Amino acid sequence: MFHGLSAFPLTPLKEGKFDERAFTRLLAPLVEAGVDSLGVLGSTGSYAYLTLGERAQIARCAVEHANGIPVMVSIGVLRLDDILRLADEAQAAGAAGVLMAPVSYQRLTADEAFSLYERVTRQLSVPLCVYDNPATTGFEFSRELMMAVAALPNIGSVKFGRVPEDVSQLRARLPAGVTMGISGDWQAASALQAGFDVWYSVIGGLFPQTAIAIVRAQDSAPSDRLEPLWALFRQYGSLRVMAAAAEMAGKVTAPALPFPLQALSGEPRQRLAAIINELALA
Repeated sequence: MFHGLSAFPLTPLKEGKFDERAFTRLLAPLVEAGVDSLGVLGSTGSYAYLTLGERAQIARCAVEHANGIPVMVSIGVLRLDDILRLADEAQAAGAAGVLMAPVSYQRLTADEAFSLYERVTRQLSVPLCVYDNPATTGFEFSRELMMAVAALPNIGSVKFGRVPEDVSQLRARLPAGVTMGISGDWQAASALQAGFDVWYSVIGGLFPQTAIAIVRAQDSAPSDRLEPLWALFRQYGSLRVMAAAAEMAGKVTAPALPFPLQALSGEPRQRLAAIINELALA
């Protein structure tokens, strides 16, 4: 499942509670477009703000409405017993894979991070995607640690936050069967051209056809034209931008994000509306 376009939709809320109807509305065009997989409850899905019960419900809902498309579910949380519970519930729901960043209030050491992945992978019956997201977690994988974690049983993919200079050397060190994925949508085209296997895409969770065009392109032109949107991502965060886009499109009820997070407002929101109109995103 760790190839092509993995689309990460928002987890919409309504009056602070999971809005299942809006969520299924977000999933429908992704399924219709034929994305390669769905990534639910990642950073775009606001997983850290939701209860364990809500996360289990969302995982079941995603699998139910995926129409056979593989679903990857984030299981990152502070406590080990909660991680294992989320893993069990994701697997029971029919998830094809799970995603985990090294979430911790105290910044982890390399040994602690390795022990975490070693412990969790022992309980899995589906593959795990390792999420290197230092901007959020405050923890950054060294090359040595990443190779050690990637060699654990049940590791299926690594989600990188940037494109390394030595992609071919990195791939040669990864175990056979472990794919290379990119996040940070503005980097996707260059990563795919450099030989990455999968794009873990925020924009794909709302505008799947636009993301599919980037994946299929032989050059960076489809991505380059989105630079005004990428600039908003870099300045305000992709979650706030996509939440505003979904609200303006009537896909979700405002406010759709968990408090105190807020979608774009004021002048940036007006700029986003102009960009969506000019680029004919739909």
